[in-house]
Amino acid sequence: MKNHPLRIEPFGQRAVLVEWPAQVSESILAEILDFVDSFKNLGLPNWEVSVAYNSLTLVNTRQNIDFEQVKTQILSAYEGIKVKTKHSNGFLWKLPVCYEEEFGLDLKEAAEVLGMTIDELIREHTAYQYTVYGIGFLPGFMYLGGLPQQLEIPRRKEPRLSVARGSVGLAGKQTGIYPQNSPGGWNIIGSCPIPIFDISKEQPCFVKVGDKIQFEPISKAAYDLKKIEAEVGIYQPQKKRLNA
Repeated sequence: MKNHPLRIEPFGQRAVLVEWPAQVSESILAEILDFVDSFKNLGLPNWEVSVAYNSLTLVNTRQNIDFEQVKTQILSAYEGIKVKTKHSNGFLWKLPVCYEEEFGLDLKEAAEVLGMTIDELIREHTAYQYTVYGIGFLPGFMYLGGLPQQLEIPRRKEPRLSVARGSVGLAGKQTGIYPQNSPGGWNIIGSCPIPIFDISKEQPCFVKVGDKIQFEPISKAAYDLKKIEAEVGIYQPQKKRLNA
């Protein structure tokens, strides 16, 4: 038996929702990812898996399902997990961010609200490794956990109708990168020149759930160079195997 109880519910005619305790926890995320591996090892065809903070959705892409039968398969996969202290299949990605004023639209105001100088905010934001707990809302939008309490700040009272692709923001207990132009209410503190989602590539989003992200501050000149490198396809994000 595992340490975390499961809640398994039907989610329409072709899907099942599997929920772990409602906590933002790396141990729960690791168990979810290990469960995904175990479920795939059952060799069942036509299933897609979508992972969130403390849950996952299993969707059959071909047909309606027998919920009780699938529930039995889920429990079998759960019992088949080989529990690990840390999920070792992911990467730590170092992503460049320019915090210059033209990109950090809310940087000064956010620093004031947080009682910091701009330099202190940047130093805090780039000091931590953030865990990718989910990808959604927009294609390639990463839900990053691990924001230190001193950087927690409410969303903007008035959301913007358009936030530029690559914008790096803070909101509540999260930080993240807008993968494309979209409306948004996060506090924008910088910009990342590297596309997080590129539909022209075989793997449109190079980051996966369970990976970690660390931001690296760069100058405007470095930003311009890395943006050009990304556009012509020669830029390679820095990555390191977790637990290597």
